[in-house]
Amino acid sequence: MSDLAAEVTAALGRSILPSVIARGAAGLRVVAAEDGVVTLAADGSPGAVLPILGRIEAQIRAAVPGVTAVRLAQADPAPPAAGDLGRAAQRILDAEINPAIAAHRGRVTVAGITGGWIRVRLEGGCQGCSLAEVTLRQGIEPLLRSRLPQMTGLTDVTEHEAGTEPFFSPAKR
Repeated sequence: MSDLAAEVTAALGRSILPSVIARGAAGLRVVAAEDGVVTLAADGSPGAVLPILGRIEAQIRAAVPGVTAVRLAQADPAPPAAGDLGRAAQRILDAEINPAIAAHRGRVTVAGITGGWIRVRLEGGCQGCSLAEVTLRQGIEPLLRSRLPQMTGLTDVTEHEAGTEPFFSPAKR
């Protein structure tokens, strides 16, 4: 392991991993570090890392001055055709997830597919719900992963701030 990789690994352990794990990923590790560019791989739930990758990069660059860029590694296997994966994901959501979250006036839909990444949108009582991230990382994502091994990750594209009637309202500050 290079000195740069070792420094980044130490920075991950000190301040970044707890946030990543709290979002639903099992871990985050350095897979390459060359010429100041660090490539990370997320274990478990890469979709949990993608929305905060900018913050992760800022923290790493502040802790390790030799880092000039941070990237997230892509999955190795070639992803299936987007339409097939999207249709399969929506069928699973409609059959197993949506009936359960309908009790909370909610619904989840596939918003798109890119390179094996499934983008979902939470609607109704799920839009803006304070437990939306838990539902995604501990309910929806594990189910989709178990049924769709070709899936690379799951990303939430919901505009939660625009939710008008969340089932569980976020705490007011």
